[in-house]
Amino acid sequence: MPQRADETARWHLFVTIGRATRRAFLRIYNDRNEVSSPDFLRRLKAVPSMKIVKPLTDNGSQFTDRFTGKAKKPSGYHGFDREWILLGIEHRLLEPRQPQTDGMVERFNGRIRKVLTLTRFRSRESLLIRLERYENLYNDPLRRHALGHRTPLQAIRTWHTVRSELFNGKRKNPAGLAT
Repeated sequence: MPQRADETARWHLFVTIGRATRRAFLRIYNDRNEVSSPDFLRRLKAVPSMKIVKPLTDNGSQFTDRFTGKAKKPSGYHGFDREWILLGIEHRLLEPRQPQTDGMVERFNGRIRKVLTLTRFRSRESLLIRLERYENLYNDPLRRHALGHRTPLQAIRTWHTVRSELFNGKRKNPAGLAT
């Protein structure tokens, strides 16, 4: 995220979007490192939603140590990799220099960037409120062509009805809404 003139440090936006439902989840961190990425993953896992089956991340140092060694492959000792290992889930990485593979997140980040450049925030709290509103807007009222003109939360409800075993535990409200 861009650093404002009156700030001493940048904030970093972590984003995930489910491929089956297009549901977005985002959080802001003061840093982008081996500590913040596992925290993001733990927060994501705490959200009532579908099970994470095949995560795909970019090759940033917050997600992998793939490019720090001579082997050009992850060592398995990075904090983010260790978190996935504890969950028993294979963590996959994008091919280098292939950003189109992560197009959904790249488009989402572009939209967020536009919102941030057009808005002057008085505080971090006002920024967080705006991002939460944007996340809610993205997840609920906006219908997606790729989802058969349904919203991400409608898609989650459909998946829960059809394949409830894909969800984390039994949930009355799989979309995480207070409806």
